[in-house]
Amino acid sequence: MMDIHEILKKLPHRYPFLLVDRVLEIETGKRIKALKNVTINEPFFVGHFPHRPVMPGVLIIEAMAQAAGLLAFEAMGAGTDDKSVIYFAGIDSARFKRPVEPGDQLIMDVSIERQKAGIYKFKGVTRVDGQVACEADFMCTVRTVG
Repeated sequence: MMDIHEILKKLPHRYPFLLVDRVLEIETGKRIKALKNVTINEPFFVGHFPHRPVMPGVLIIEAMAQAAGLLAFEAMGAGTDDKSVIYFAGIDSARFKRPVEPGDQLIMDVSIERQKAGIYKFKGVTRVDGQVACEADFMCTVRTVG
């Protein structure tokens, strides 16, 4: 388990772009289960959509990727610093099954499918109240920057 203070030590993201509130389970090098509480005061709801607020699908995938980043950093025994970043390298098979709205709690299950030379392939599924909201396969890479 990881609370917000530990997450902030491991991920470089900050408000309004930090999309993981808590890690519920982590199996180092294998899988992570994390959550995001979706609230009406999220900045993207102002324009997406004013008459019917829905969390943008790309942000649901970003939330899964942030959970994946926590899993990757944990597997490497590292955390964020000014020299390490994790980037998307690809997104495949993304499917959106239900809208995510204010008041929902996103539960993200992400597993490492493969890892080689700093490139990770993940499979992710997000659920709200046990129903699949989004699923995707994606690749991320950890890079050292100047």
